[in-house]
Amino acid sequence: MPKLTEAQLLARDADRDLDGELLESIRQLQAGNVGRVSVVTRDGRVIESAVARARVISQLSQVQFATLLGVSKRTLQEWEQGRREPSGAAKTLLKVAERHPEVLRELVS
Repeated sequence: MPKLTEAQLLARDADRDLDGELLESIRQLQAGNVGRVSVVTRDGRVIESAVARARVISQLSQVQFATLLGVSKRTLQEWEQGRREPSGAAKTLLKVAERHPEVLRELVS
């Protein structure tokens, strides 16, 4: 992905309603309409992150989610960014988090 110049960025964003876009995103998240969650790496690759999606659906912070999974925040970040893969047990917990997020939210309360 080529980097845009300052002028190109300003031209691209001139007609955007960033406040409106942000509010719409919040409404969608609150309604549970979470689509793909992706991470853009420093070299420009886009990684679809099932781990980040499970966390977002659960409406938990990285610290809360990592604590529930019994891993460090850094390990969770490595998983979300595709640099490491969760183990078998962690993968099972992630499936539970995605399918039944209310259970994780209940555990945090």
